[in-house]
Amino acid sequence: MSNVQESPLLEPNGGQGAVPCCPPLTERPMSAAEAETAARMFKALGDPVRLRLFSAVASHEGGEACVCDISDVGVSQPTVSHHLKKLKEAGLLTSERRGTWVYYRVEPSVLAAMGQLLAMPSAT
Repeated sequence: MSNVQESPLLEPNGGQGAVPCCPPLTERPMSAAEAETAARMFKALGDPVRLRLFSAVASHEGGEACVCDISDVGVSQPTVSHHLKKLKEAGLLTSERRGTWVYYRVEPSVLAAMGQLLAMPSAT
């Protein structure tokens, strides 16, 4: 049973994949909707435990991690599950149940969208 969720940082692009929701911060002021979307991401990553979990998944070999491999962040298992749920709700992680374990992954397009949002303009 798959429990994959599309990231709110990305918007469909007419069948040609997904594009970041928001332009780089240096390009123009954000609209209210863009700010809401970006704020969900920053709020989710604003908690040190969530940031550690996100980093553990993003840096795990193969680009995905079993919850059993990333739960050693100094809080109880129910708290880990709560934080992983918040990261999923923010669209930063996707998950898939395999037997009794849940595997999490950060889609490369999410990292690209985050990078684009925070990108500095190129010098010309």
